Amino acid sequence: MTDDMLETLGWDARRASEAAAHPAAGPGVSPGRVVRVERDLVRVATQDGMLTVPSVGLAVGDWVLTDGQSWASALDRRTELRRKDSGPTSDEQLLATNVDVVVVVEPMDPRPSVRRVERMTTLAWASGAVPLVVLTKADLALGREVADVASVVPGAEVLAVSAATGAGLDALRAHLPAGRTFVLLGPSGAGKSTLVNALAGHEVLATGDVRGDGRGKHTTTHRELVQVPGLGCLVDTPGIRGVGLVADEGGLEQAFADVVELAAACRFADCEHRTEPGCAVLEAVAQGALPQARLASYRHLLREIAHQSARKASQDRSALRSRGRQSNRTMREAMTAKGRGPAV
Repeated sequence: MTDDMLETLGWDARRASEAAAHPAAGPGVSPGRVVRVERDLVRVATQDGMLTVPSVGLAVGDWVLTDGQSWASALDRRTELRRKDSGPTSDEQLLATNVDVVVVVEPMDPRPSVRRVERMTTLAWASGAVPLVVLTKADLALGREVADVASVVPGAEVLAVSAATGAGLDALRAHLPAGRTFVLLGPSGAGKSTLVNALAGHEVLATGDVRGDGRGKHTTTHRELVQVPGLGCLVDTPGIRGVGLVADEGGLEQAFADVVELAAACRFADCEHRTEPGCAVLEAVAQGALPQARLASYRHLLREIAHQSARKASQDRSALRSRGRQSNRTMREAMTAKGRGPAV
C-alpha cells in the first residue's frame, strides 16, 4: 500500500494536516482506513499493507492512526450515514463514515417507489454527504420514471442507467472519480452489484438472482470498502428492505426543500399545514403546484423523526438514571467495605 494508494482511498491534504496535528501522531504512527468490519475485528488498509485490529467504536470508512499493531486513534468523521436500527428501541445503526456521495439506487422495473426514494434521500441528506439518485434497469423503463422521481428529490440529480446496455454509465462515472467515497443505498434486487460491475468493466461484487416476487436475494452480508478500478471507493452494504430514519430534521428539510420553501410563506410560523388559514402549503396543494401525496409523505416522515427523537431522548435519560444508580451503589459498597457506613 503506497501513498498513492492512500490517496485512492480518499486521503488528502486536509486529512494529512489533521493527522499531523493529532495528539496520537508520532514516530511509527501512520494513517489507515477501515475497509471491512467483521464482528469484533476490522481490517485497516495502510501504506504498509492490511492490518487487523479490534473494532470497538470503528466503522467502515473511518480513518485511523496506527502503529502497525493496533489503532491509536480515529480522525474526525466528515460524514456519518446512519439509519434507525430494526427493533423497538431508538438505537441507530452506523452504515458508513466519511462518504462523499450517497447513491440512492432504485429500480425502474418494477415501477420505482417515489416514497422509498424520499426516505432514502432524507437519510442521505442527514448524513452530510451529497445524494445522487440512480434509476437502474433503464432498458425496461416505461418513460415517465425519471420525471416522477425527479419531482420528489429537489437538490439531487437523477440519472437513469442500464447495466445491460451501458446507457447512462459514463454520466454516473463522472460523479464518482478517484479519491471520492460513495455508498449504494437501496433495496435488494435494485441491481446495485450489477451496476458496480458494469462501471468497473469486470466483476467486482457478487450478484444474485431476483426472486419471483421481484425482490432480490442478499448477495452482500457485511459492510466493506472496495476500490473500483478507474473510480473512487465503494462502501458495499447489504440490501435494505426498510429504512428507519434517524432523529435529524435537517435531512428532512433538505429532502423536502420544496415544502419548506412554501412553508416560509405561511401566515403562522408554527403552521402544521392542515387546516390553518393562510397556509401557503395547502394553497399550493389546492392549485396543483404540490401533490397531496408529497405533503402526506412529508407529514409522515416528520412524525416518524419526532417520534424517534422523543424515544431516543427517553432512552438516554433512562440510561443516565441507570448509570447514576449504579454509581451510587458502587460508592455505598466501597464505603461499607472500608467500614465507613452501613450497607443500604
